[in-house]
Amino acid sequence: MTDLATHLTKLGTHIARFRDTGILNLINGKDVSGDDWFETRSPVDDSLIARVALGTAADIDHAARAAEAAFPAWAALEGSKRKAILHRIADLIEERAEEIALCECWDTGQAWRFMAKAALRGAENFRFFADLAPGARDGQSLPTATHWNVTSRHPIGPVGVITPWNTPFMLSTWKIAPALASGCTVVHKPAELSPLTARLLAEICRDAGLPPGVLNLVNGMGEGAGRALTEHPAIKAIAFVGESRTGSMIMKQGADTLKRVHFELGGKNPVIVFEDADLDRAVDAVIFMIYSLNGERCTSSSRLLVQKSIAEAFHARLVDRVNRISVGHPLDPATEIGPLIDAGHFAKVSGYVQTGLAEGAVLETGGDRVGQAGQFLRPVLFTGANAGMKIAQEEVFGPFLTSITFDDEDDALRLANGVAYGLAGYVWTADLARALRFSNRLEAGMVWVNSENVRHLPTPFGGTKASGIGRDGGDWSFDFYMETKNVALALGTHAIQRLGV
Repeated sequence: MTDLATHLTKLGTHIARFRDTGILNLINGKDVSGDDWFETRSPVDDSLIARVALGTAADIDHAARAAEAAFPAWAALEGSKRKAILHRIADLIEERAEEIALCECWDTGQAWRFMAKAALRGAENFRFFADLAPGARDGQSLPTATHWNVTSRHPIGPVGVITPWNTPFMLSTWKIAPALASGCTVVHKPAELSPLTARLLAEICRDAGLPPGVLNLVNGMGEGAGRALTEHPAIKAIAFVGESRTGSMIMKQGADTLKRVHFELGGKNPVIVFEDADLDRAVDAVIFMIYSLNGERCTSSSRLLVQKSIAEAFHARLVDRVNRISVGHPLDPATEIGPLIDAGHFAKVSGYVQTGLAEGAVLETGGDRVGQAGQFLRPVLFTGANAGMKIAQEEVFGPFLTSITFDDEDDALRLANGVAYGLAGYVWTADLARALRFSNRLEAGMVWVNSENVRHLPTPFGGTKASGIGRDGGDWSFDFYMETKNVALALGTHAIQRLGV
C-alpha cells in the first residue's frame, strides 16, 4: 500500500505546474488567465495550492458565445461519434486517476480511501452516458386511428453547470457527461473552494478530442461568474449542485430568460432503525453514511431515528465505533476523516456543537479540534435530541450525527417527514411489509432499505421539497438536457372541420 510520504511526493509533482502558471480558465479550447486572481488553499494546513483566474461576466460571455457557436456541429454529430469521444475521455480519466485523487484530497480534505474510488466513478459516469449517446434522440411511436405520431428528442443548447466543493470531480462528471452525450455544449463554473480537478477534467476533455467550445471552464465567485452564467441569454439551462438557498437564488436569476433548472440541493436525511433490524449491519451503515466523505455529502444520514426499545444499546455501539474513527491527513491511506473544507465551514460545523449543547441534547463524543493546524474536527454524536432542535432540522454538512428516539412506526414517520428537506432516506427493518409501507409514505426522492447509499446509474437520483428539482441518472438526465418534439402525420383522408364556409 502506498504510504503518506509517497503520496505527498507524487502530489508535489502534479501541482507544481499550477504554482507557476496558476489555474487558468479554458474557453473555446484555449487557456485564458484574465486580470484578477484568487487563491485556493489546502484545508490540511492552509498552505497555498495555486492562484486561480477570477472569471468575470466578460469571461462568462466569451465562454457562452463559444458554447453557442460550437453547439450546431456538436448537436449534429452522430451519436456513435460522441460516444467514441466520451469513451476516450473515460480512458484518460482512468490513466490520470491517481493524479485526480491526490489533487482532490489536497484541495478538499477528503480522505484518499474514498477519493481514489471517486475518480474512477467519474470515468464510469462518462462510459455509462457514452453508451446512451447513440439513442439519446430516440422517441416513441404513439399512433391513433387518423394520425401517426412520433416523438424525437433534441439537445436544448448551451447549458451551464455549477458544481460544489465536496466531491467536485465526480459530481462534475455526473452533470457534464450526460450533457455532452445529449449533444449540448457546456459552460462549467466549479466551486471556488475546490477548483483544481475541474481544470484537470477540462484538460482531459480537450486531450480526448472534444472540439473547442464544447466544454468551457470559467472559475470565479458565485456573485460574479456564477450570476453572469445564470443570467446569460445564450445559456438555455442550469444544472446546479449545492445549497438550497443558492438554488432559490439561481432560479430567480434565470427567470428573466426562462431558463430550465435542475437542482440537487441539501438534505437532512433520516436513517430509521426499527427494533427488528440487523443491528450489526445497521451500525455499519449509519457510521458509513454520516462519517465517510467527512460528512460533507448531500445524501448523508445525518438524523438517526432509533426505536426506544433498542436505543440505549444502539447508542453504546455507536459511541464505541465513532471513538475509533481515524481522523488525520487525507493522503494517509489509514485516514477515515480528513479536514473540513475551510475555516469558515469548520466554524459553522463546530458552531452546531455549541447549539446542540445549548438546546439540551447530550454530546456523547466529538466536537473538538484535532491538532493545531488545518480544519480537523473530531466526529460528533448527539443523543437525547428532539425534532424541534436546530441540530435536528438544519443541514450541518459535516461529520455530525443527531439521534432521536421513536415509539412506533407512525411516530418514526412523523419525525422522518418533519423537516424541510426530502432527498434520501434509509430504513432498517426485517419486516418487508413495513419496509415497503414506510418507504411509500416517506417524503424523499430516494429510499434505501437495509442498505447504505449504493448508486445504480440507470435509476433516478434527486430529491423532493427543499432538496431539489428534477432527476439525474439514466434516461432521466436526457429529459433535462433535451427537448421533446412530436410530429403528427395524417393517415390518409379524414374529415377536416371547415370554418367560415
